[in-house]
Amino acid sequence: MTDPYQTYGADAEGADHPQGVEDSPRVVIVGPDGMAVEGPPTKGGPDSGAESGEDEERSVTDLVEQPAKVMRIGSMIKQLLDEVKAAPLDEASRQRLRQIHKSSIAELEKGLAPELVEELERLSLPFDDGVVPSEAELRVAQAQLVGWLEGLFHGIQTALFAQQMAARAQLEQMRRSLPPGTQLPQMQPAPDAERPGGMYL
Repeated sequence: MTDPYQTYGADAEGADHPQGVEDSPRVVIVGPDGMAVEGPPTKGGPDSGAESGEDEERSVTDLVEQPAKVMRIGSMIKQLLDEVKAAPLDEASRQRLRQIHKSSIAELEKGLAPELVEELERLSLPFDDGVVPSEAELRVAQAQLVGWLEGLFHGIQTALFAQQMAARAQLEQMRRSLPPGTQLPQMQPAPDAERPGGMYL
C-alpha cells in the first residue's frame, strides 16, 4: 500500500511563499487530507541560526563547477600516464604529450572554481619553452596531475557522504517531532553510497 504521506522540497506546489522573503530550505510532508506538515529548516537556512560569512570555506562539491568534464579529462590523463609508462616515446610523441598536458590543464581550469584553479596553477610547473621534455619529466608531470585529481575526487566523495548523513539526521529529527502514527517515507540511499571506489580515477 502506498504511503499517503509524501515528501516535497521547499518549492512544492501549494506551499506559501511570501513575496520579498527568501525561503529557507525545508522538507514538507503532505498528508492524505492535503495539509502540509513542515519540517525544520535545513542546515545553513536563515532559521537555523547558522551565519554564512563571506570568508567561510566553500564545499568541495561547489568548487567543481563541471564535474563530468573534470572526470573525462582525469580519465584521459590517467590513460596517457599508463601509455608513457608502458612504451618508450620518440621526440615527436614527447612533444605531442607536452601539448596535450598543457591543453588538459587549460580545459580542467574551465570546470573548476577560481580557488581550485589558483591551487592547480601553483602546483603545475610548466615545461621549459623550446625544450622537448624527457619521458621522466612527462611521467612526473602526469603523475602529479593524476594524484591531484584523485585527491579532489576523494574530497567530493567525502563531502557527499557527509551531506547524506546530515539529511538522515534531519529526517530522524522530523520523525521524532511528528504526531504519533504519522510516518515519513524511507530515505533512498545515494546510488554510489554503498559502492566502494566512488569517483576515483
